[in-house]
Amino acid sequence: MKWQQVFACYNYQGNTGIGKLRYCPICGTECELQPENDRLRPACPKCGFIQYRNPSPAVSVLIVDDGKILLGKRAGWNFEGGKWCFPCGYIEYDEDFLTAGRREVREETGLDVAITGIINVVHNFFNEGLHTLVVVLAAQVRGGVLQPNDDLTELRWFGPDEQLPDLAFEADRILIDYYRQGKLTRFIDVYLE
Repeated sequence: MKWQQVFACYNYQGNTGIGKLRYCPICGTECELQPENDRLRPACPKCGFIQYRNPSPAVSVLIVDDGKILLGKRAGWNFEGGKWCFPCGYIEYDEDFLTAGRREVREETGLDVAITGIINVVHNFFNEGLHTLVVVLAAQVRGGVLQPNDDLTELRWFGPDEQLPDLAFEADRILIDYYRQGKLTRFIDVYLE
């Protein structure tokens, strides 16, 4: 099985990595571009603060129940609004990725899930301002009431032979294809107490 780890919608290789910070968030001094590790970075000449442009950490959760995959329709104001995806979202500063996965599912679907495995980790270069590092988790439903909320306006279970709606993320389509081909069973068919 060949995994593709990077999904790009723009030429991220031409990105200089220079952040847009103008003033130091520590002391308020105007930042200057300074070389560091073969890159120019905004840095504070007074206190030494350096701005790094890092991807935003996120989680995406593949939930399977009775052979069907749960997808949600993204609210219109979201990136790729109106398209469908796994429940997903950013990892908060005070939580680990497993807690974030369970929280995002609960917020977006009303379901409580048990995480059964890590399926993949992917980079998404959507545009110059949106670069994510996503931990893709597998989960099983443990309770709750299915109800779209937060970033999703509609939820639906899709069977193995059903045509999929317009998906927001290429990584979701690829993982659904792998699941339908039986290549992800070790993550999905896990016995939980």
